[in-house]
Amino acid sequence: MTTFAVIKTGGKQYIVHEGLELEIEKLEHEGDKVVFDEVLLVASEKKAVVGQPLVEGATVTATVVAEGKGEKKMVFRYKSKVRYKKKKGHRQSFTKVKIGKISAK
Repeated sequence: MTTFAVIKTGGKQYIVHEGLELEIEKLEHEGDKVVFDEVLLVASEKKAVVGQPLVEGATVTATVVAEGKGEKKMVFRYKSKVRYKKKKGHRQSFTKVKIGKISAK
């Protein structure tokens, strides 16, 4: 088992390990490297460090692989007997990242 961590970004929490590719909420970033400093937990085979609420000095570095939009979701509102209906589509933007190094003090 390798080292893994729980990070918080975009109002969500993700369990990550080195080499993992995942789609997260769109990030405002410069360049292709991203550092996540909101680390809630770092664990390995021997020990686990749980933050209260964050682990001090822990960071997770990642590289940006791609940016894009997800599948279209349809939003349909309807009220019976009053001829009211609205149909609208939504595509959520995302950033695809590949997790590099997990470091903790």
